[in-house]
Amino acid sequence: MPASLPVDASLNVARRSRELAELSGGDAVDLLVIGGGVTGVGIALDAASRGLSVALVERRDLAFGTSRWSSKLAHGGLRYLAKGDVAIAWASARERGHLMTDIAPHLVRPLPMVLPLHEAIGRRTAAMLTSGFVAGDVLRMAARTPKATLPHPSRIAAHRVHDMVPATARTGLRGGLLSWDGQLIDDARLVVTIARTAASYGARILTYVSAATIERGRVEVTDELTGAQHVLRARQVVNAAGVWADTLSDDVQLSPSKGSHLLVRAERLGNPTAALTAPVPGHFGRFVFAVPWHDGLVMIGLTDDPHRGAIPERARPDDTERSFLLDTLNAVLDEPLTADDIVGSYAGFRPLLRGEGGPSADLSRKHAIVPDHRTGALTIVGGKLTEYRRMAHDVVDAAIEAAGLTAGPCRTTHLPLVGAGAVDPGLPERLVARYGTDATIVAAYTAGDAGLAERVTDRIPLTGAEIRFAVDHELAVTVDDVVDRRTRWGLVDADREDLVAAVREHAPELIAGPSSAATSHLGGAEREANQGEG
Repeated sequence: MPASLPVDASLNVARRSRELAELSGGDAVDLLVIGGGVTGVGIALDAASRGLSVALVERRDLAFGTSRWSSKLAHGGLRYLAKGDVAIAWASARERGHLMTDIAPHLVRPLPMVLPLHEAIGRRTAAMLTSGFVAGDVLRMAARTPKATLPHPSRIAAHRVHDMVPATARTGLRGGLLSWDGQLIDDARLVVTIARTAASYGARILTYVSAATIERGRVEVTDELTGAQHVLRARQVVNAAGVWADTLSDDVQLSPSKGSHLLVRAERLGNPTAALTAPVPGHFGRFVFAVPWHDGLVMIGLTDDPHRGAIPERARPDDTERSFLLDTLNAVLDEPLTADDIVGSYAGFRPLLRGEGGPSADLSRKHAIVPDHRTGALTIVGGKLTEYRRMAHDVVDAAIEAAGLTAGPCRTTHLPLVGAGAVDPGLPERLVARYGTDATIVAAYTAGDAGLAERVTDRIPLTGAEIRFAVDHELAVTVDDVVDRRTRWGLVDADREDLVAAVREHAPELIAGPSSAATSHLGGAEREANQGEG
């Protein structure tokens, strides 16, 4: 057997079933959170670490919605600084600093970002951009993020631009601007790690449990794996369902924004070591990025377009969005990318507050807490991934006041997530990059079965040990949970079938997908949207 995590830090099906049984018809918890995205799990951690009793229900898997469709950046809000929104930029810089220095230094790394200075960027514009980068660096210093973590921005020569991003167009290149930001190893992994940390403080994390109706002090839920219905009682309910939050509250109105990304092989861009920044023509301070991700992939994003109609559970860029991303990036490349270079794609929806018209790119990313006049529940909407901790802090403060709860002060500003800390030397670098100190536990699976150390296919640098860890410690319930969220190779279309087969081989106990009880809850329009994607 591999080394064990503390019992209260491991999430698995057995724990899920036991805790759902304990909650059903039992005493009320202090806080019941609906939604297993980054905001929901952040709330669970904040509340549990203050000493409150907490339960979280999620109708699918952790990070099933918007939280896994981000640009994988913990960014300092430079774009908002360009728009004059200093408050959001400052909050972003501060929260990024907490993530990179205390909370999750094993999951958030420094990312160099290069903006090539071609003829399309005049010297006046370059000077304005440089000023913006310097202002962002001032915020970084004010947030006390060390320059050893995020160095000062600088002007670099053309040859250094090419060293870092070999695919950059050479014609008219007079150098570049180098800045730094934070990059997530994986947004879904961040969510799962926060959830596991919350569980270590006693939070009950229940996936595949959907909230049907909310009443004062109680929520009717359905176990999507069995179809059984339960009543969970809570002194305060928080609706953190993201872009679906308005389905659980009559007092919330959203204007979802769609952000789309493309995936290409890193070798197609010369295996860049920095993100390539391409300005969007006619929109000062707005860019398309080509961001090196792990395992030889580069993400290209993102769009920011209003979305109307039903929210599909799995979305991809449409033809217009693909063209926008490729055309914007190709303007700074030597050899243009084509649709044939795309090996995967994804799109997510941000739960933005409804504004007074205008493009969604201009809607505020500020979060808001909206009390429901009928149920007494608190709904959290808006905001952005980097600021999940601040949002959670505010929601828990509001819940304590609304329900008259007794709790300690917020502890999450410097509270490290599971996996943070000094790593044993000699562990595989790839495992350390994804699991931090938990790499020891992943590696220990291979002590009794050397086959678990082997890659599942020649193309996929994933091992059977990682699959087993997902099942035993990270609450993977279905095959798709592993393929699409505990690992991210499901994003590469050509590799998905092979990965599904490998997961079934190493974890035969996983179910193929949500039960018929779960899929029956999708509306007809949503089923059609899902079937029409791809």
